[in-house]
Amino acid sequence: LKNTTDDALPRYLTSLKFKQSHILADVRLGLGYAAVTISGVTFYADYRLGWDATKSWTLWAVIAYFIINGALTYWIWGIEKGKIFTGQTNNCFISIASSVTKHKPIYSLKVRCSRSGSDIEMLSLSAPFTRWFDSDGYFVPIPFQRWLASEIPLVGEADPLKVDSRSADYRSTESVDAQGTSSTHTSAQASTGEGPELAARSRKSKRSA
Repeated sequence: LKNTTDDALPRYLTSLKFKQSHILADVRLGLGYAAVTISGVTFYADYRLGWDATKSWTLWAVIAYFIINGALTYWIWGIEKGKIFTGQTNNCFISIASSVTKHKPIYSLKVRCSRSGSDIEMLSLSAPFTRWFDSDGYFVPIPFQRWLASEIPLVGEADPLKVDSRSADYRSTESVDAQGTSSTHTSAQASTGEGPELAARSRKSKRSA
């Protein structure tokens, strides 16, 4: 559920003309390919030249391999931190990270928005997967897009037709000004919109008719 939702979010934002940055993914792939290349070259050299001729190279290759893997681990857990989208639109920068607590079907997002020359806004959103997955386990894009447009101001500005003020499940907003002063606002409200369960029942009724 999380992977499917994570994949859908960047597709939706790029369809709204958000310009996605691939720097995080490029660095992660670069470190991964470097580690694999070291392993492959070391194996090939050992196979062709033998252990005696390559043992000194192998020592440095192993050291380099562990350094690169350590850097990759730090990059994933210390820099990316679950980010699934970073990009910008109209001089506004946005970063979105997703997470799921084990055994809880709740999808959570941490959103960081910053506009040129203004305060930084950080949002914490969460909603159950049943908001956009139907009873058969199929992903339904429209409820998910409505949730994003209603909860994230930048997305709502780009897609105002999908904004629904009744759709909030949980939202925590933190604003940080240039002096580093922060203020927090939290809201929670039950959804009253039509979810994928009702949509699925409607489709089944039409088929049976």
